[in-house]
Order: sequence, then structure tokens, then C-alpha cells
Amino acid sequence: MKPNVHTALTHEPWNKGKLVGQKAPLKLKDIWAIRVRLQLSNDLRNLALFNLAIDSKLRACDLVKLRVRDIAHGEHVAPRAIVMQQKTQRPVQFEITQQTRESLVRWIRYKQLRADDFIFSSRIHASLHLSTRQYARIVDAWVVAIGLDPTAYGTHTMRRTKASLIYRRTKNLRAVQLLLGHTKLESTVRYLGIEVDDALEMAEQTEV
Repeated sequence: MKPNVHTALTHEPWNKGKLVGQKAPLKLKDIWAIRVRLQLSNDLRNLALFNLAIDSKLRACDLVKLRVRDIAHGEHVAPRAIVMQQKTQRPVQFEITQQTRESLVRWIRYKQLRADDFIFSSRIHASLHLSTRQYARIVDAWVVAIGLDPTAYGTHTMRRTKASLIYRRTKNLRAVQLLLGHTKLESTVRYLGIEVDDALEMAEQTEV
């Protein structure tokens, strides 16, 4: 009996040729490499998007739907904000650092955005705000520009980056859980890959 060629072609594994697993967070030098490139190119939108993505630690679906009123009062961008997460329907708070506030103010003024406007509108007329797919392509462009492998990074990279840096500096897992808006501590452990990373770190420091 001849094999069904059509079936063989259409049942290719979904993960063939793809890197599966958690997307790597950016290192501090990577953050500054991307930020400086955006500053030098005077890319107001992407600089504001990059800075807010790092600070907010939001999922892509929540980040792209942020409106001006979520983070600003008039022209004043608040040092802290709170939003309802789409996935969990639970509120999460995040800080907005000085440099992020400054980049947001420049972008909001440049676009003359009002309180109800999406911060990052789509350049495609059919969509009111940046889509998660568009955002993913932007993130890919950022990592490629500084010589990183785009298959190892993605939108979750942006969510994980500051959380990972905070954990590395403080080892305060509960604080990171709150910042990420996770309901269970176990989720934060899995999300950051803490157990594996800590085990490797201990192994590296142990000479035999």
C-alpha cells in the first residue's frame, strides 16, 4: 500500500525547526544596546514602546492595548500605574521610571494623543492599536539589530527581563510574583526558570 503523500506533508511537527521553551530575558548590556540605537535614530514610538515594555512587565496582549489614561493624567505620566490583566482578570501594578516617563511624554506630545487614545496605534487602518503580531515583529527587529538570535527571544523576553534582573539582585521571589501579577508562586518559579538557573549557578561556583 502506497503511503499517503499528502498526509505525510501536512503532519509535520509544529515545533520542527523552532526553539521551544522559555524565551531568554535581555541582559543589562542588551537593554542599553537597543535603547541607544533607538535614541540615536530618534525613533520616538519604539523607544517609548521598548522602555514601557521593560518597566511594565506586561504580557503583549495587555501592553498593546494600553491607553494614555492608563499611565498619564493630562501630560503628566505617573510614576506608577495599575491595569487589569486580560488573561487573569486581576489588576497588576507597575512602576514607570524617569527615562520611560520622558520617552512617553515625547511620544504623546509628538502624536498629540488624548486620554482615550491607544498609546501605540497601529499603522494598519483596520486595527486601532498595535497588534501582538506587529509587536512581535518589532521585538525581533530589536534583537537582530544588536546581533542576537531572534529564535531565542520574543515578546515574553520583554516581560521577563526586568523581573529576572530584580530576582537576580534581590532573590525576593514574592516581590517578583507581585510584579508579574502571578496568582501562584510556583508559576513565577517556572516562568523565570529559577530552579534550573540557581542550580547551574551553584554548580559553577563549586570546584571539585
